[in-house]
Amino acid sequence: MTLTETNHQEDARPPSKQGAFARLAGFAHRRRWLALILWVAVLGGVWGVASFTGDGYRNDFSLPGTESQRAADLLSEHGAARAGDTVEIVLHRDTGLRDPAVQQRVKAMLAEVSTLPEVGQVRSPYDDQGAISKDGTIGFATVVLEVASDDMPKDDTQRILDTAKKAEGGGLQAELGGDAARVLGEGGTGSAEGIGLLAALVILVLMFGTVIAAGLPIIIALFAVGSTVGVIIAASHVFTIAEWTPPVMILVGLGVGIDYALLIFARYRAELVRGAAPEQATVNALDAAGRSVFFAGCTVIIALLGLVALGLGSLQGMALSVALTVLVTMLAALTLLPALLGIFGRRFARQFTTRAERRQAKGKAPEGTTWRRLAAVVQRRPLAALVTAGVLLGALVFPALSMRLGFSDAGSDAPDTTSRQAYDLLSEGFGPGFNGPLLLVTDNVPAAAAAAQSLSSTPGIRTVAPPMPTPDGKAATILVFPASAPQEKATSDLVGTLRDDVLPELSARHDAQYLVGGATAAAEDYAAKVSERLPLFMAIVVGLSILLLMAVFRSILVPLKAAILNLLSIGAALGAMTLVFQDGWFGVESGPIEAYLPVMVFAIVFGLSMDYEIFLISRIHEEWTRSKDPSHAVREGLAHTGSVITAAAAIMIAIFGAFMLSPERLLQQTGFGMAVAIFVDAVIIRCLIVPAAMELMGSRAWWLPTPVARMLPKLELERS
Repeated sequence: MTLTETNHQEDARPPSKQGAFARLAGFAHRRRWLALILWVAVLGGVWGVASFTGDGYRNDFSLPGTESQRAADLLSEHGAARAGDTVEIVLHRDTGLRDPAVQQRVKAMLAEVSTLPEVGQVRSPYDDQGAISKDGTIGFATVVLEVASDDMPKDDTQRILDTAKKAEGGGLQAELGGDAARVLGEGGTGSAEGIGLLAALVILVLMFGTVIAAGLPIIIALFAVGSTVGVIIAASHVFTIAEWTPPVMILVGLGVGIDYALLIFARYRAELVRGAAPEQATVNALDAAGRSVFFAGCTVIIALLGLVALGLGSLQGMALSVALTVLVTMLAALTLLPALLGIFGRRFARQFTTRAERRQAKGKAPEGTTWRRLAAVVQRRPLAALVTAGVLLGALVFPALSMRLGFSDAGSDAPDTTSRQAYDLLSEGFGPGFNGPLLLVTDNVPAAAAAAQSLSSTPGIRTVAPPMPTPDGKAATILVFPASAPQEKATSDLVGTLRDDVLPELSARHDAQYLVGGATAAAEDYAAKVSERLPLFMAIVVGLSILLLMAVFRSILVPLKAAILNLLSIGAALGAMTLVFQDGWFGVESGPIEAYLPVMVFAIVFGLSMDYEIFLISRIHEEWTRSKDPSHAVREGLAHTGSVITAAAAIMIAIFGAFMLSPERLLQQTGFGMAVAIFVDAVIIRCLIVPAAMELMGSRAWWLPTPVARMLPKLELERS
């Protein structure tokens, strides 16, 4: 996007005819220090408030209308609502736990644990029946907390583990299990963010040749993400925002922020090389590329807001938080970037024009030549390009058909974490289903014992605990331990068998209501709820995006093509996630895909894919408007945007891929899925399928029926 653009030089419009983006850019450029000070004040003020209030993150796993939620409501109705959770101190000794010296050390340790903060009660393995394995080598002490696991301070959990470790020695091993213990193995995302930003800086330096120029897109992203995260920290006291929301905001915000600033800055560089003064180059860049950024940001926001229609607790808070991040990122690109261009404009003008002159003097091919040739090759064999790309995408999409949804438990934690080691020991000593029992709730206490007896002979069930009445004595719970691990398909099948076959028969026989609850059943209900509402979600996201693109490009075929291709890139991402995280490719711990991840990835990736669609098609449309030659428009559009889209995609992949280094499985899956989707979108779709499809459609690509054109608002991408 440099000297080749001199063939299509555009005259700046008179100030009276400048659009909103040009006027905004001109104001920010002239009042650059004021704009910069305001952004610094916003960032500082937001973090001042966030530091004062602290965060109040909380998860909302309620699932209205599901059986697991009805089971929880029934327990609450009868006074058995969860007041506190438990953690288990898991003990292991090859020569047995009943040695008197070992018992003495263990009892002394448990007495000390009982005095720790947030500990309400400690039950010894030597007192609880069934708390020591049959061979006597593995046992567990139950620590009843005074708070829910989500509210347990990490430092207090660490104190329990440290105290338990004091009993070790003489072959005795002590580990801490339970939901609260899993937090001890979690780490921040700082290293992933740092690695991603470093990779982005390297790519930008290679593209622009100067550290200052490369740093501007990163500065924009940091201002936008930093401000939004601060707002969310303070807002978490008022709204339900899950603790995993900020990492996702950072993940998306950094990628989008750098991309948007990069698109505008690349256009700004081209204007400088063409000879425009720094201020005019800023105005021209924002008037053209700023429009693409605005509409691209709107598509991402629309896709994210579609998640609200799912009505799934914490997912709604995440969607609104990330949508706010994209909005602030877009505003920063349209206001803060012009201000920074005003500060460094003269330096950039000298550097970029000098580099362009040197390149021309050495006889190097104009920038964009390679992309122009690639487009020409695809245009000569458009059907072959479509078939080749279709086979590649089909191979990636196919595994997604066997995707199994669920929630990861300690069995997916890193092998060296105490929660994973406790999980493995309990599975070894008491069976794989011990870590994920099903909670059977009934409103008929006499019928509970009969149900427990009948369930003991049900295939797939290892053991059934005796019924426990609720505090008011009017309901009872039964712990059912499957023979399979919580994340295995056999356990999911067991939940369905109990609900569809076994329990209805028991209910009719004993005139009692039986409900299957617990974490494992809740995961099944969550996945079912997502599947039930997915068609509505997709209709909202895809439908609104198509309408927006129809208004922008005045076309029916281009938006339909964009929607189909975006769905293919999402399918490819989900297929790759299935192969790696579910099937365990490349040595990754196998397990289900997080239940809410497919819709989250769908929303984010659909919006980001539309970004690249708008970047490329807007330039093709610009060339089509100028030349009315569809083949020429495709070649020039790819020539002017190919390097920018590739650099933007490389930055996205670097940032998303860096989150694979996070110890949290959710972030690993999210980062991997998005990185694959962006790679597929930028390489296979934008470089092969889009040029081939546009060539086959020809001038028909820009056809819009007159009645539809009258109904849609006209949203111009190019300057008239």
